[in-house]
Amino acid sequence: MERKKPRLLDLCCKAGGASMGYYRAGFEVVGVDSEPQPNYPFTFHQADALTFPLDGFDVVVVSPPCQGYSSIAACRKGGREKHPRLIEGFRSRLQASGRPYVIENVVGAREYMQNPIMLCGNMFGLRVYRHRLFESNAELLQPDHVKHVWRAAQPGAIARVGEYWSPAGKFGGLEAARAAMGIDWKMTVVEIANAVPPLYTEWIGRQLLQALSSRRQAIRVQLCECGCRQMAKSAPNGGRPGKYATDVCRVRANRAKNASVTKLVNTG
Repeated sequence: MERKKPRLLDLCCKAGGASMGYYRAGFEVVGVDSEPQPNYPFTFHQADALTFPLDGFDVVVVSPPCQGYSSIAACRKGGREKHPRLIEGFRSRLQASGRPYVIENVVGAREYMQNPIMLCGNMFGLRVYRHRLFESNAELLQPDHVKHVWRAAQPGAIARVGEYWSPAGKFGGLEAARAAMGIDWKMTVVEIANAVPPLYTEWIGRQLLQALSSRRQAIRVQLCECGCRQMAKSAPNGGRPGKYATDVCRVRANRAKNASVTKLVNTG
C-alpha cells in the first residue's frame, strides 16, 4: 500500500513556485491566496491566508507580501509604508498552532525574521541569484553560499550570454527566464517575477520531512558530491545521506577521483 504523504499548507502561495518544491520533496500540497491563481498546479483555495483553517495539515508555510520589506520599494519615499508587514502576525498564528512552519521573504525583511537561513540560486546551479530568507521552528541547514562570479542583468532586462537573470516587473524572454528559475510549468511574466525557485523549497522540504519523522534523528540532506549543485538523493528511513544526485554523478565523481590518484602516482 502506498504510504500517505504528509500534508503541507502553502499560504500566500501565488502561482506555486514554492509549492512545487515542497511537492517534489514529498508533500501533498494545498495552496491559499487572496487572489485567483489559474496557473497554480495543485489544490487551491481563494481565501484570506490569515484566517484559513490549519486543521488537517502537518506543516504550514507562508510567503507574506514582500513589498513592505523590499529594498526596491524603499527607494521611493514612503514606498514601504504603503504596504502591510504581516510576518509577525503570521508567526504568532503559526507558533500557536504547534506545527512545523516556514516563513519566506526577501532579504530586506531580515530584521523582522528570527534566525533565517538565506538561499541563493547559485547554490543550486540556477541562472538567477534571487536571495530569499527562510525562518522555521525546525532546524534548517544552508548550503555554502557560492561566490557570485557572473554579473546579473538589470531587473527586467533580458540576460545576455554570461549574465544571470533578474526577472522583475515586465520583462522579455519569458521562456528563458522560466528555465533559469527552474520552473517547468506555465507561468506569466508577473507570476515569475514573484516566484520562489522550486529548488529552494525542495531543499527545505526534504529537511521538514525528516523533522516530522520520529525515525530520523538528524538532518540528512546535502548537495551532490560531484559538484553539479543538484541535491543528492534522500536517504530512506533516516539512514546515511546519499552522496550523489544520479548514477551519472557517481560515475563522474569516481572518474575524477581515479584521475587524481593516477596523476599523483605518475608525479610521485
